[in-house]
Amino acid sequence: MTDQSQKRAVQAVVAGRVQGVGFRQFVQRSAQELNVTGWVSNREDGSTVELQAEGREADLLRLIELVRTGPAGARVDEIDVEWITPPGQTGPFQIRT
Repeated sequence: MTDQSQKRAVQAVVAGRVQGVGFRQFVQRSAQELNVTGWVSNREDGSTVELQAEGREADLLRLIELVRTGPAGARVDEIDVEWITPPGQTGPFQIRT
């Protein structure tokens, strides 16, 4: 198996106090430390953040665990995670505006 075939991907929507508290920066930093690619973005509703991440399954599971906790000042009420087909993202994990 090639390294690419071992990659997995998740898409998640996180609800709670996750905007205006450094949540996207926390997700980006965590993803970069785990060598995960993808993006994170505030949603227009003002109370949710969406992310898409791609990498090794163990790293994605760790990222989800970190996202469930969030940074100081955040409060995660709910996280909806869906495993998706890896889109083949490359480059550093980004914050989308």
